[in-house]
Amino acid sequence: MAVSRSRKKTVSKKTAAAKPRAAVKSAAARKTTTAKPQKKNANPLGLEKKLPGQFDTLQEIALEAWRKMPAPVWDHLMGGSDSEMTLRRNRAGLDALALRQRVLVDVRNIDMGTTLLGQKLDIPVFPAPVGGFLGKVHHEGGPAVARAAVSRGTTAFIATAAKPSLEAAQEAVDRRLVFQLYVRGDRSWIEGVLDRVRAAKYGALCVTVDRNYYGRRERDIISGLPVKEGFGDQSYQASLNWKDLVWMKERVGLPLIAKGIATAEDAELAVEHGADVVYVSNHGGRQLDHAQGSIEVLEEVVRAVAGRAEVLADGGVQRGTDVVKMLCLGARAVGVGKLLGLALSANGEAGVARMLELMEVEIRHALGLMGVTSIRQLGPEWLREVPVLGTPGPVSAYPLLEAAVRKRRG
Repeated sequence: MAVSRSRKKTVSKKTAAAKPRAAVKSAAARKTTTAKPQKKNANPLGLEKKLPGQFDTLQEIALEAWRKMPAPVWDHLMGGSDSEMTLRRNRAGLDALALRQRVLVDVRNIDMGTTLLGQKLDIPVFPAPVGGFLGKVHHEGGPAVARAAVSRGTTAFIATAAKPSLEAAQEAVDRRLVFQLYVRGDRSWIEGVLDRVRAAKYGALCVTVDRNYYGRRERDIISGLPVKEGFGDQSYQASLNWKDLVWMKERVGLPLIAKGIATAEDAELAVEHGADVVYVSNHGGRQLDHAQGSIEVLEEVVRAVAGRAEVLADGGVQRGTDVVKMLCLGARAVGVGKLLGLALSANGEAGVARMLELMEVEIRHALGLMGVTSIRQLGPEWLREVPVLGTPGPVSAYPLLEAAVRKRRG
């Protein structure tokens, strides 16, 4: 018994006092470990989730194209000739003009319709002729662009080099398109092409007149991208003169568009030699380096034409506001070239249709905020010259794309 008593465990007051606290702590720990963890809000800002291929802005189209295109193809589309000064002046000329705005005008209904050679266009924008580039980024090329344009109520210019053929593009739609001609052979060669154009039932013939030499596009030369002329003999284009245009118009029996006019003097000559449309263009800054931007010469061309022909324009157009500015200076409709290439690269035919739709949205918003209810109200009085901000370039109209390009290069 004595031994038993001596082995009896004794508990100090300190230990006894600690037990209840330890038990409480253990219970609390068990409660914590068994409780369901709170889920963190993965989208605290309530951002809208975008579906793949969903483009709500032109910037998104341009960004998607930039991600998809190999660097040499991107440079071919977005670059210019030599120092690329004309390319930058296209953008700088647009940026040097500000839009005036009037308020307290009922702008619930805005008429953006125009006409080209009697054909109604729902929007004053059309895909410009881009030629062989279409085939590099889309297997259908011309037909895809034609269908997208017609789906948005406008027309398209189909280039000589567009694939698979000039007939395929026109057959793809029930609206008469415009065929754009590069001369790569003698008169018998031209006759053969013009006969095909007429048989395909195109609505007009557009002759490009600023390609007598192929621009020195140094990005392509350095990268080795094989894009040059692609077919035929360039010397025939270099020999063109005004009498040739008169003969072509008579031969094909269609309205004539002279594309590549950049001076009042040539605008006057174009009208005198039967041009129904004078198309102001410097080939997107890809031909003569150190030329003026398209919008810089547009007003003098419109004055020289003096209503005797219709006037179209392109050159650096990336935004709806760019279109509005050209309309203010007298263009009847405005072409998009680089933007067409971006849209086709981003999502094919659907990308081009969406690009034109977003252009319509941007133009409508610009007109509404200006207090304009019809593009027929536009004129030079809606513009003011302003200092150019930043460094104008082929992507400067898209700040997010410009930042992404700069980051990759950095």
